[in-house]
Amino acid sequence: MIFASNEINRNVLISLRQQGHEIDSFGIGTHLVTCDDQPAMGCVYKLVEARGIPRIKVSQELGKMTIPGEKEVYRLFGEDGYSLLDLMIRVGDKPPEPGKRILCHHPFDHIKRVYVAPSKVIPLHHCVWDGKRTSPKSH
Repeated sequence: MIFASNEINRNVLISLRQQGHEIDSFGIGTHLVTCDDQPAMGCVYKLVEARGIPRIKVSQELGKMTIPGEKEVYRLFGEDGYSLLDLMIRVGDKPPEPGKRILCHHPFDHIKRVYVAPSKVIPLHHCVWDGKRTSPKSH
């Protein structure tokens, strides 16, 4: 199956049809609900897990690839109060703890890694909607 996306609009669809494309399905987002006179911010949701099975987006562009599986993210702070880094772990893995040294790897460059011993750890994911609001409104 061939799936095409990325800034698809009416003119692109017409051009592809004229070229005799073999595309089975199109992902049309921003241009489905806006027009060129009223621009909108484009954004992408990338699936990382389906029915409990980790999924990956493969691309020749490293920045477009995803890390498979559901994750939690924590911000680690140093003793000076400044953030050191944001750490992504698999859901269910043991979260980082203040004062405990942890080896952190760059997600796409396995040569880049560093040990840190955070003085403070803050979780960055918070559920705000689960069929209804789960947290109070922010002011």
